[in-house]
Amino acid sequence: MLISQTAAKIIADEARKDSRRIVFTNGCFDIIHAGHVKYLAEAKKLGDVLFLGLNSDQSVRRLKGDSRPINSETDRASVLSALRFIDYVVVFGEDTPENIIRTIRPDVLVKGGDYKIENIVGADFVKSEGGEVVTIDFVDGKSTTKIIEKMKSSK
Repeated sequence: MLISQTAAKIIADEARKDSRRIVFTNGCFDIIHAGHVKYLAEAKKLGDVLFLGLNSDQSVRRLKGDSRPINSETDRASVLSALRFIDYVVVFGEDTPENIIRTIRPDVLVKGGDYKIENIVGADFVKSEGGEVVTIDFVDGKSTTKIIEKMKSSK
């Protein structure tokens, strides 16, 4: 379900009162593929409520270049919201999810295995709040960049 940052705070606070474990991950999720699905399913196993911070279109452009995103934030949010293991999708416009992480205050912060924990945005904050930071291995050969390259080479 797509929700605002204000609603995310309220929902996270209620989940915390009910002793539910809050998990947060984020990304562009421009072209959803099997690697994303596996990663997100694994993230959900780490807690009770999975929040996904989704980079806005403007944020993706700043991070990935003018040719991205391929799919709009509305379309990306719609697809991600349909995945049964994602409880809430929250769009953010900044280059990093630092603000939404501080708003939600997750028990577990999750990123892909290509990140070192010391380089994960929000890791220090989550750990200072008593939470943990986890990396999940990628599925070999599955990436949005590879999909785009394959599409370009097949023209």
